[in-house]
Amino acid sequence: MKHKALLGAAALGVGLVTALTGVPGGASASTPAPVAAAVLSPDIPAANSMAHAQQFQSIAAANSGNRAHGKPGYRASADYVKAKLDAAGFQTTLQSFTHQGATGWNVIADWPQGDPNQIVFLGSHLDSVPAGPGINDNASGSSAVLETALAVARADAKPTKRLRFGWWGAEELGLIGSKYYVSQLPSAERTKIKSYLNFDMVGAKNTKTWGVYTDSTTLGATFTEFFRSKNIATKGINISGRSDHASFKSAGIEVTGITSGDDPCYHSKCDDINNIESSVMGHSTNAAAYAAWKLAGIPGVAAQPGPRQRPAA
Repeated sequence: MKHKALLGAAALGVGLVTALTGVPGGASASTPAPVAAAVLSPDIPAANSMAHAQQFQSIAAANSGNRAHGKPGYRASADYVKAKLDAAGFQTTLQSFTHQGATGWNVIADWPQGDPNQIVFLGSHLDSVPAGPGINDNASGSSAVLETALAVARADAKPTKRLRFGWWGAEELGLIGSKYYVSQLPSAERTKIKSYLNFDMVGAKNTKTWGVYTDSTTLGATFTEFFRSKNIATKGINISGRSDHASFKSAGIEVTGITSGDDPCYHSKCDDINNIESSVMGHSTNAAAYAAWKLAGIPGVAAQPGPRQRPAA
């Protein structure tokens, strides 16, 4: 999440921290009785998304300790994501842009099934700040989205709508990559995107309550439905223009997203692989998959959820 999130509030801003602590600015926490999930999405092992996060950690360690815009660690991160998607059968694009004299890249991937005039889009920013490897912010979201895409491929999914996935560059400098992507879309292409779901900082340790963006109560209900099926609390949050969903919202596209919140290592060197938690990553990744399966209309028989993951301690 871009640095502006620290301005105007002591930590991550009223839109996120207050929402997750229950003071004015966010709805009260909700932990209703578990309900049956309505969608038969895969039960993705937490180890899968953690493995991607570890790769991003290794990339940062090999490239001056970060994955920031214009640095070798960012390009290596983009290449890692694209290689995984290419091998899985996605139609991928590495979109370049220029900011502050440096080249940045967005990775875009379409699953070649479903109605191309109705697109469900999941995205996350891929860059870190220069101070550290950026594992909660935002290798966590990048890993959850990547693993969801790979789960679609493993299932050889046949969605009713087209699924598209994106990893954005230079978010930390002002949502630059996602703004560029949206600005380059012809009007007719923008109208094909029916929903955009954002995943920014979804792996923070000790998370008990997930934040669900309040930009769209209809889309957000998909996430609360999933978390309720796991007996996990959620809170409505408004993070305004501080992450990439804002680029899509400004174009009239319906948006939502989830977050586990920030942490003491926010935008710091210690935002490394030890700054996230496997169980939290597992829940976030499966929430992303649930939303993809439901919103894109991937066929499946309604069923009770399988064995529950334990709520994050």
